[in-house]
Amino acid sequence: MTLDKFRHVADRLLEPFVTAADRVGLTPNGVSIIAFGFAVLAGGSYALAGHALGPIEPTPLLYAAGAGFVLLNGWMDLLDGSLARRQGVASKAGDLLDHVLDRYADIVIIAGLAAGTTQYLLGLLAITGVLMTSYLGTQAQAVGLDRVYGGLVGRADRLAIIGIVTLVAGFYTSAIYGLTLAGWLLVFFAVVGHFTALQRFYYSMAALD
Repeated sequence: MTLDKFRHVADRLLEPFVTAADRVGLTPNGVSIIAFGFAVLAGGSYALAGHALGPIEPTPLLYAAGAGFVLLNGWMDLLDGSLARRQGVASKAGDLLDHVLDRYADIVIIAGLAAGTTQYLLGLLAITGVLMTSYLGTQAQAVGLDRVYGGLVGRADRLAIIGIVTLVAGFYTSAIYGLTLAGWLLVFFAVVGHFTALQRFYYSMAALD
């Protein structure tokens, strides 16, 4: 998890956005919902950018839009927690809503990639890998440990990778060993997602011994 090491930098960059959100009357839950909306737009952009609706070529504009929406989802996901602390309204209910919407956001983004590339099996493997990574992170709490964020790729890293690779995918459309860059992105998350989940499982089991 590379990007989590720079969370303190992100918190400083967020300050003016937190202040602006607070002044216009946004709530942390409202920000979480807006973040999910960006994820839906990203998934839709990726589906339309590929071949889901017929024999059309991927368009750079739609991939670029999807990348932008993914990065906005990640930014707003950081903003809701900071806003909750600023307003003094951090709660377990808000944390639950945030995590539920994050999981649905992961699903719709990866499902959009799978639909756009018509690689549905890879999409299924990628989604289950991502969900198991998140599940193992929170399941540690259920057995009395702290929430586990460790592993090879966390959510912040995942969103950054999706944004960068799909932006490039809009311009580089050639297949590499039968898959486009978006298809290989699904392979990456299928493999790394399950590997990260196993890392978290091993850490939790070791901590319980």
